[in-house]
Amino acid sequence: QGNKQQPKYYVFNLGTAPFGGVPEPVGINNLGWISGGDNLASNTSVHAVLWVGVPMDLGTLGGPNSNVSWPNHSTKGEIVGIAETAAQNPLGEAWSCSAFFFGPDGYVCNGFAWQDGVMTALPPFQGGYNSYAAGVNNKGQAVGWAENGVHDPTCNNAPPTSQFLQFEAVIWGPRLSQMTQLPPLPPDPDSAATAINDKGQVVGISGLCSNAVGGASAEHALLWENGIPTDLGNIGGHAWNTPIAINNHGQVVGFGNISGDENAAENPAAFIWTPTNKMQEIPPYGTDTNNAAFDINEKGQVVGNSFNVNTGIFRATLWQDNTLNDLNTLVIQPTSLYLTLAQGINDAGEITGSAI
Repeated sequence: QGNKQQPKYYVFNLGTAPFGGVPEPVGINNLGWISGGDNLASNTSVHAVLWVGVPMDLGTLGGPNSNVSWPNHSTKGEIVGIAETAAQNPLGEAWSCSAFFFGPDGYVCNGFAWQDGVMTALPPFQGGYNSYAAGVNNKGQAVGWAENGVHDPTCNNAPPTSQFLQFEAVIWGPRLSQMTQLPPLPPDPDSAATAINDKGQVVGISGLCSNAVGGASAEHALLWENGIPTDLGNIGGHAWNTPIAINNHGQVVGFGNISGDENAAENPAAFIWTPTNKMQEIPPYGTDTNNAAFDINEKGQVVGNSFNVNTGIFRATLWQDNTLNDLNTLVIQPTSLYLTLAQGINDAGEITGSAI
């Protein structure tokens, strides 16, 4: 809406997807394509799913699991995510994929690009085994992170979250065989890219190798322009500083710790970074203790969630006009659904997420 009135929303249940499990849609593009994952009914594996009127199983790369775990915005028919191969990892690494699957299981995991019904693996750097794809733009450039052959002393080698090899941010494409490494912020040894806009601006993280999942791996939130990293700052903490989405205006949203050093436990709050105002915290809703921002559209509307660690209550949120709204208060009744998490928003203001 063009005025300052709060929008109202109808809620549609996407159902149980192909498998009768627990679907989690995480992104929606301007065509209305919804991407995410769905647990198989046994809750022992998950598959990447695309909802285009009906849910479609995107399959895997030969292993048991796949997922789309970050918002996808391309309108060119391309979806990126992560999938396991049939090969076992010789080093027994858990890798970043394990946070979005049913725990470490020893398979090599690669990023994938899916288009026209075909899933194609996005390779690691020479000497590495694993890769991870998080976002893709309308030019066919996919971003993520990939291992190389360097045994990094800052990795945590202790099971069950073992990591041995260094990983670096990467752009695949526009031809899938092309790989461009994006450097970490010096002197950090490791980096990861999480999103790219149509101008080629890339956001992500750099830090220590650690477990290749958040924490000390995300000491610094970064913006790469022409391959050069810029530190976006933080909101008080020195871990978990994670940009998740960037629009074509260069506005970035994500979450970061509000206190603590690089070894601190996760204690997040949402942030928005703009070229003019730099990084600013988006405070949690009401008396909630924490929140996160997961996506932003070209109008600057931000979706995420807010929660209270003491009560265990979660709510899906919409931030616009410097106000954080509980999406449940904007829903046109009646509905039997309580919205817990909003993860994707397109330029029409359509939102996808999870509910109970």
